[in-house]
Amino acid sequence: MKQIDKAAPVMITGATGYVAGWIVKKLLDEGFTVHAPVRDLENPDKVKYLNQLAEAAPGTIKYFKADLLDEGSYTEAMQGCEWVFHTASPFTIEVRDPQKELVDPAKLGTLNILNQANQISSVKRVVLTSSCAAIYGDNADLKETPSGIFTEAMWNHSSSLTHQPYSYSKRVAEMEAWEVADKQDRWDLITINPSLVIGPGIHPFASSESFNIVKQFGDGRMKAGAPRLGLGAVDVRDVADAHIQAAFSPEAEGRYIVSAHNTDLLELGRSLLDKYGNDYPLPRKALPKWLVWLVGPLVNKTLTRKVIKLNIDLPWKADNSKGINALGLSYRPLKTSMEEMFQQLIDHNLITRAQ
Repeated sequence: MKQIDKAAPVMITGATGYVAGWIVKKLLDEGFTVHAPVRDLENPDKVKYLNQLAEAAPGTIKYFKADLLDEGSYTEAMQGCEWVFHTASPFTIEVRDPQKELVDPAKLGTLNILNQANQISSVKRVVLTSSCAAIYGDNADLKETPSGIFTEAMWNHSSSLTHQPYSYSKRVAEMEAWEVADKQDRWDLITINPSLVIGPGIHPFASSESFNIVKQFGDGRMKAGAPRLGLGAVDVRDVADAHIQAAFSPEAEGRYIVSAHNTDLLELGRSLLDKYGNDYPLPRKALPKWLVWLVGPLVNKTLTRKVIKLNIDLPWKADNSKGINALGLSYRPLKTSMEEMFQQLIDHNLITRAQ
């Protein structure tokens, strides 16, 4: 990290979340004062892990009451801050009302933060946690790319409220963010676009779809095999590093794909075989596409036949060179991230040993 003024506080939304927890740890370890707006100040369980981080670090953490959809509620938390990290956004796939549960929190929450930044004169840079989902909707989109690889120049135009609504929400929110940023010139906007985030959390009970996916490897739901669902994967600690570098590197600009591995769902499961294969019902073989087509929608309502057609047995490939070259990012091995995440779930009884 370059020499910067650590006297100014840093605000981070969603501080109790999966990615944000590691960003908070890195900031506290560097001696920053972290402003953490939270919805419920009366719930000590929500912040106990963050308090433990602060007790072991030279930095300090201060909490403020705020709600993502409550306009103006971030005024106090953002006051005096030069850097703002906006990580708070739902990552869940199974929803009843995509507009209300995904699009509105992602879009309106982002607008709330950026409109607030427009009113706080100290703010110099906002780092927004977006997603590779804002860049692509389905693996089949890879065929439409000029050189057969997803890049930061691309936007997801294949998702909608009725097809891949989570991905649609990420695209809508990020495009809104750039629209707001482009209308002013006092602060910079940087977006971090990670692929599937894996690895251990600061606390193991963070609400992220990533944990739900990895639990399925150990609880028997994928014992018969896993589909070849192409995806990118990246360690949560490397994603946190990307946010820090993007915030404090003067030359940082635009969007950054943060993804370590072009892989698939089966390979994620197989990465655990060496260490856990004798004790847990991990997937060892690929489920054929026709079987996923037949059974998938019955097992998981989000796995529609359209999703299966456009994603199963199709590769995923993204260009991560911009982040490596401009921000100096480096990535952990897939096996390391998966083993440490799986072990954490075991240690907290979130995966039980197969009988």
